[in-house]
Amino acid sequence: MRIFIGVTDENWYKYLKSIQPDEVNFWQPNSSKNFKALNQGELFLFKLHAPKNYIVGGGVFVRQVFLPVTLTWDVFGAKNGTRSLNEFLDRIDKYRNIQKNRIDPVVSSLILSTPFFFDEPDWIPIPKSWSPNIVQGKTYNTDTIEGKSLYDAIKKRLSTGMSVREESARYGEPQIIKPRLGQGGFRVIVTEAYHRSCAITGEKTLPVLNASHIKPYSMEGPHTASNGLLLRQDIHTLFDRGYITINEDNVIEVSRRIKEDYGNGKEYYAFHGNPLTNIPDKIEEMPSQEFLLWHNENVFAG
Repeated sequence: MRIFIGVTDENWYKYLKSIQPDEVNFWQPNSSKNFKALNQGELFLFKLHAPKNYIVGGGVFVRQVFLPVTLTWDVFGAKNGTRSLNEFLDRIDKYRNIQKNRIDPVVSSLILSTPFFFDEPDWIPIPKSWSPNIVQGKTYNTDTIEGKSLYDAIKKRLSTGMSVREESARYGEPQIIKPRLGQGGFRVIVTEAYHRSCAITGEKTLPVLNASHIKPYSMEGPHTASNGLLLRQDIHTLFDRGYITINEDNVIEVSRRIKEDYGNGKEYYAFHGNPLTNIPDKIEEMPSQEFLLWHNENVFAG
């Protein structure tokens, strides 16, 4: 298994440690490169800037995504490591080398689930092979002595009474860890699974698209792609209120109640009986028949 040590800002780390979120966004304001250092489920660790050459925490890598700044804030909020959008923008301007007046610039987001943050006595000195010339980070492999030693140091700290909840039990021998998605990770996974396009209308204007739970999270619906649909905001509202559903064959059904309740709905009835406009490429990200059936039976007005 690979482990990546990323260099980060101490203020970002301290703020996230203070709020203990279920996921974090390790954002990169100037990066347009695809992050290939890790696969989903491998460990991403935080190292402070020199002279504090210590590993101070980490998380499980989920995915990289490129999103406009305002949407990045909308998705992750304080999990970006700042208290407000204005503070987030100020941090980005500090690190960017391009024009500051660009409207809603795109940033790279590395989404990490189940983060952990070490108290200072538990900080881990960087490996001996770490070079002071490293700016962004370095990858280690648990097949090597140095990589295995690093993994063991992390595992030891996660199993000796630190504030990482039940996650410590998941770190046995080095292996890929299935990420536990938070709300932000869920939104990103669903958005990417549906090719940034509404599953029903095909709308591609990203700010008006919502990652919708088929079975609500408040009713024990999981944060998984198979429990999600990417929907335009008005379609999302109608789906949540039972005026629209998707049957087990991925065919759209529109309730007669729209006409009965509001005396209109012509635009929406045009979708009735149509298959979804787009569906995920991966079988495991397809809408679950179990959750669709639940929505049909418990939410749809018929």
